[in-house]
Amino acid sequence: MLRSLRFQLPALFLLGVVVAGLVSAAIALRLFQSYAQNRARAQDYVQLSNEAKGLTKIYRKQAGLKLLSAKYLELATGGDRIFFRGPPLFPGQGNAFRPLPKGAVDIARVEARDRAVRFTFRPPHGPTLLAVARPLKFGRHTFGVIAVAKPQTVLNQHWLALIERLLLAFAGGVLVAAAFAWYLSRRITTPVLQLSEAATEIAGGRYDVDVPEVPGGGEIGQLAGRFRVMASRLAEAEELERNFLMTVSHELRTPLTAIRGHVGALREGVVTDEESRAESLAVIAAEAARLERLVGDVLDLAKLGAHRFTVLREEVEMEMLVDRAYASFSEEARRRGIEYRCQVDAKPVIVSDGDRVLQIISNLLSNAFRWTPDGGRVGLELSATDGTVYVVVDDSGPGIRPSERERIFRPFWSRGGGGTGLGLAIANELALALGGHLRLESSAESGSRFELALPAN
Repeated sequence: MLRSLRFQLPALFLLGVVVAGLVSAAIALRLFQSYAQNRARAQDYVQLSNEAKGLTKIYRKQAGLKLLSAKYLELATGGDRIFFRGPPLFPGQGNAFRPLPKGAVDIARVEARDRAVRFTFRPPHGPTLLAVARPLKFGRHTFGVIAVAKPQTVLNQHWLALIERLLLAFAGGVLVAAAFAWYLSRRITTPVLQLSEAATEIAGGRYDVDVPEVPGGGEIGQLAGRFRVMASRLAEAEELERNFLMTVSHELRTPLTAIRGHVGALREGVVTDEESRAESLAVIAAEAARLERLVGDVLDLAKLGAHRFTVLREEVEMEMLVDRAYASFSEEARRRGIEYRCQVDAKPVIVSDGDRVLQIISNLLSNAFRWTPDGGRVGLELSATDGTVYVVVDDSGPGIRPSERERIFRPFWSRGGGGTGLGLAIANELALALGGHLRLESSAESGSRFELALPAN
């Protein structure tokens, strides 16, 4: 469960949200704390400054001066502490007020200025205090310094309330993020899981799986589309392989049956005259050659697929090669009444593998004669243009439908009229191995036209 993509995606998303939220909250709290402390300190200083100013006014009044005790004054200022530095103004005053610690503030600086001086200090026993000092003057004479101090405003309660609100907001954000992450993970992982199930089906040999469309497209949609193409290709490959096995089985059974029949007749003495014996031996030789060609085609295709075949580089006279290929099918053309022509427009000499080129042309001619009806037409042409040699084989057969043209060069594919489906596949692979290509032009009216293009050098 913990290793599943459906769990890991929302977990990673939530982890990112939590980390980002904690970092943002820490930064926000730090900034707010700094702002709140500065604002509270400014308010405290304003309050202390007003109180110090009021005290100096009180002390400048001669009437009732001795009636104002330190305790009364501190209560009047909201409980703030009053400090004094200077000579006693009346008996007992020096003991009533707290003495301003030495070094807490520059007395000379305060006495020289006629306005409040802000400072902080820490008494021997107690917390750090914010203070405002003002000079105490009577007329033009300064008699001392009076200071009003208070502890810095504690923000704990406000701070805890803020943290509580932030935690609630953070928890709500995490819940929303979790819901969104779960929705997003299901949106992403559902098609992935469906593809995984489809892959399991395909691994079990069931290629007709239904891969659903992914809404919105994107990478997952592209993956699903390519997966459908792959499943279709695999199903097609399996069908081709099955058809190939059926075809090969038939192709093998037919000559083997003929060979076994003639061998049995010869062994049992059914065939006695020399003419019949010679005819049986000729049939056996022909069917054995047919078997050899079939096995050779299968081996050639396997070597081409594994790239385990050699390509020779030699000078090849294309005119001579085309004449040899043409002569190989002359007897079949005469016997079936097929109009068979050969047109040579150039006599190029190329550097290639002559046997492989001859094999390609022979496969193309074999395919043309297989599909051309008796009395039809088969043509062979040789030309050269701009360093490329062209060999064209055309016929008057039924042609190839557009839907079949993509598969015509695939191994084991056959149009249903016999054959193993290997000839054109081998020809195409050989053309590519020789640095050329094989192209098909076909229509229902004019039959098929295969063009082999090979580099001159």
